[in-house]
Amino acid sequence: MKYTSAEANKLLREKNDMLRQNEKKEDLSSEFIVSLGEDPESVRPEYDYAAAQSEMNRLAEEIRKIKHAINLFNATTVVPDFDMTIDEMLVYIPQLTAAKAKYEQMSSRLPKQRRDEGRYGRFSSSNLVEYIYANYNIAEAEEDYQKISRTLAKAQTALDVVNNTVQFEIEL
Repeated sequence: MKYTSAEANKLLREKNDMLRQNEKKEDLSSEFIVSLGEDPESVRPEYDYAAAQSEMNRLAEEIRKIKHAINLFNATTVVPDFDMTIDEMLVYIPQLTAAKAKYEQMSSRLPKQRRDEGRYGRFSSSNLVEYIYANYNIAEAEEDYQKISRTLAKAQTALDVVNNTVQFEIEL
């Protein structure tokens, strides 16, 4: 059956949830406690070992197939306008996010700022007034921030388009 990446990831979550539910049911029903003098058959939970193992093995196999198909899709599908595969984009986007945070911090600094705290965040007992100077062009940092912000938005949108429109086969 054909799925988009977004659909495949939802299917994967669904299968993982089903597996966890089966594991919880097995934990609750694979053993039980009986008080002395109580009839074990009257409190025995319903549990079929072979059926439970078969169902969990089936789900585990489907999970492997779905993950493999997603991995292949991510490793081979190129995102338009970026000439990168999806898996490269999944590395690139966090890199852009980190760069954006750095440029945001650098662009919001003042060219000269009074330093009020001593080292390591403790207030200094010295009466010296210290200043911190930006050792770069703040306007350039602002330009880089704007450029990175636009590139990040474009990359996220391009990846979203591919993940929500391009289909690939998953045989379950």
